[in-house]
Amino acid sequence: MPKTLRYTLISLKEMLLSGSPIVLITVALLGFTWWWLNPNPPKRVVLATGPEQSAYDAFGERYAQALRRNGITVELVRTEGSSDNLERLRRGEVDLGFVQGGTADIGYDDEESIVSLGSLFVEPLWFFYREDAARRLNRNKGPVITNLAELEGWRVNVGTAGSGVPRLFNTLLEVNRIEPREIVLSRLEQTPATVAFLDGQLDALVFASAPESLIVQMLLQTPGVRLLDFAQAEAYSRRFGYLTPVVMPQGMVDLAKNVPPRNVRLVASTTGLLARSGTHPAVLQLFAQTAVDMHGGAGWFNRAREYPNLEHSEFPIAPEAERALKGGLPFLQRYLPFWLANVIERMWLAMGLIIALALPLSRIVPPLYTFRIRSRVFRWYAELRDIEHRFEAGEATAPELLEQLEAMEGKVEKVVVPLSYTDELYALRGNIHLVRKKLLRKLAPTTGAAPGA
Repeated sequence: MPKTLRYTLISLKEMLLSGSPIVLITVALLGFTWWWLNPNPPKRVVLATGPEQSAYDAFGERYAQALRRNGITVELVRTEGSSDNLERLRRGEVDLGFVQGGTADIGYDDEESIVSLGSLFVEPLWFFYREDAARRLNRNKGPVITNLAELEGWRVNVGTAGSGVPRLFNTLLEVNRIEPREIVLSRLEQTPATVAFLDGQLDALVFASAPESLIVQMLLQTPGVRLLDFAQAEAYSRRFGYLTPVVMPQGMVDLAKNVPPRNVRLVASTTGLLARSGTHPAVLQLFAQTAVDMHGGAGWFNRAREYPNLEHSEFPIAPEAERALKGGLPFLQRYLPFWLANVIERMWLAMGLIIALALPLSRIVPPLYTFRIRSRVFRWYAELRDIEHRFEAGEATAPELLEQLEAMEGKVEKVVVPLSYTDELYALRGNIHLVRKKLLRKLAPTTGAAPGA
């Protein structure tokens, strides 16, 4: 190996060793920051959806496909509906869930443990009834009923308790002064209830769902089945803050067949995507961004970009959702993969503070480097001075000290320093030679050796 390269490598090695404390401190701070901020989201999250073939179930599949592109697996849990989803969130069984507004009582603890990613879409209360039941039960007044006060004696399915609809429907019956015992209420799941309804075993179905539901699409086009027109929709919304009046325009289902044949007024609540407050922020951000893409278009009851929004939320809004809904896609995510953009977004402030701390500390590297190199030379002066002191004090004989001096010089010859510090190494060798001459002068009268020998 050429001497120049050898000395360069030695200098580089010493520089690295001198800077190693700063490097170790910086790495330790980065490691602590990484542990504290936990920038990488988990690879698996659990989403509570709803009954099979419901709109919640369909949306869950679409969310799972969207997040799969970012390396996150969404495990879908089919449930009875909104109330069931909220209970699972409270118990920590799921990370996120669809919950319809007004279908459950909100407790004080919920505001601290659950956050909202915004209102996703309007979910009407669908009341489908059979025309023949209307004729039979309303004393042949016709196939149309106009309000809930006409339901005495009807067989109505209100869904399972976990859906939240029974609670909402009982509230509507109460304000219409109808006792639950005046109606035959059943709580079948949506699919078997629909089969029973079409077979004539039930007179009406009540459930809450987005219009994308296959059952809604089918019932709207089934002969002999009508959808109740809530003429008092505005009054319901004034009585209950979580309800809002909506209108399904004429021909919305099928323009060619003009289904429905006239505008239909409905009452609806907004469905929100809720999450446990401990859910990783990157997951919340991804779900909120997906919600913008998925629910931002025009629908049966809204214009484009009306949803998702931050209105009508019964829970605190997650900061990640607020940024996603108001600010759109972050700048870095437009050009970088999500995982990398997420790490930079979550770590940049901490990295800036660490760099700001490391820069002043780095100023001690040059003095430390100089100290390390010079200490290789200067540490021999202690032994050289000790030899000289023992000679002057008469604590050892000159031959003994010369032997010790020779051993020290042999070790000094093996010392290697960068070229810029060789003057100090040669100065040490010169001082060793001076001490040797001093010892030899002591031996000269005894051995007859010349002083310069």
